[in-house]
Amino acid sequence: MIKNLIFDLGGVVITLDHPEGVRRFKALGVSDAERQLDAYTQGGIFGELEGGLITADTFRTELSRLVGHEVSHDECRHAWLGYAREVPQRNLEALKRLRREGYRLILLSNTNPYMMSWVRSADFDGHGHGIDHYFDAVYCSYELKVMKPSPEFFHKVFMAEHISPEETLFIDDGIRNVATASEMGIRTFCPENGADWTNKIYDYINL
Repeated sequence: MIKNLIFDLGGVVITLDHPEGVRRFKALGVSDAERQLDAYTQGGIFGELEGGLITADTFRTELSRLVGHEVSHDECRHAWLGYAREVPQRNLEALKRLRREGYRLILLSNTNPYMMSWVRSADFDGHGHGIDHYFDAVYCSYELKVMKPSPEFFHKVFMAEHISPEETLFIDDGIRNVATASEMGIRTFCPENGADWTNKIYDYINL
């Protein structure tokens, strides 16, 4: 029986706009933004930031060096937030409904401090709430210093939550992330970025 629902952030809870994120970083002077900013796995200093290997301030300093001019914190944040196209209200309503139905909701995201400064703020949902309003627990790659699809990320969450794979459904738009979870005995659901999963999720919960 499924008791726990682990959600990805980008592509599931929020709709991603990868081309806009790339465009904003190119506007800052990152000429090879397409190469470094893969749709699912970031490279270089971008990956180091999301993997928790460098701080947000070190990222800003390194990005400034990379592009040859000073880049401000707000400019970094603006570029990262280019990835966030929208926060569908249907998704937020579904999250609230699932919690009322008794499921434990966990967020598991490859993300960074710039993105989370918005996601965890009162500006996130348009109603004065951040993401923590909708989840029982939130785990971010840069805080745990490990990224999906590494099995270590899942192990850390399962140990912290005291939950088991066979009682868990993992919802993520990344094929590689879902493949790793499946190999670990976790039930998985892989909707496309921006797809309406709010009713389809029950097909996977009730398998």
